[in-house]
Amino acid sequence: MISVRKVIKKFGARTQVAALCYRLNDRKGIEVLLITSRTTRRWIVPKGWPIDGLLPHKAAAQEAFEEAGVKGQVYDTALGRYRFQNDKADAKHLPDEAYIFPLEVSKMAKDFKEKGQRRIKWFSPKKAAMLVREPKLKKILREFDPRLLTVA
Repeated sequence: MISVRKVIKKFGARTQVAALCYRLNDRKGIEVLLITSRTTRRWIVPKGWPIDGLLPHKAAAQEAFEEAGVKGQVYDTALGRYRFQNDKADAKHLPDEAYIFPLEVSKMAKDFKEKGQRRIKWFSPKKAAMLVREPKLKKILREFDPRLLTVA
């Protein structure tokens, strides 16, 4: 796990923040939320650029709300980071990096900024890992266990 202070120090021009949105389902166990990208429609986690005035984990939570309509408790320690190829035409040659923060979902809004622009679906961590493209994100999803999270 990576502390917020270390994340802030490592932020670069191509660094984003992401949220690993999860919930505990009595019947199905741990579920994680994936969304589709707007351009290629591939499965990803909610992510975006840092937001001025917000700590990285709070910015990740804001992105999760704007892209998937989820709200909940976001942890201030990143699970790790992963590299990805940005789908935008002007950025295809440069890999981006995202720090991923766990967010326990307690509410799903009926209306949010990007509603209708993406598919939103819950999966087991194992299934979610099979659907994403990035190797390090696959590993983070496969190994995710919310029982290991601690509140600062």
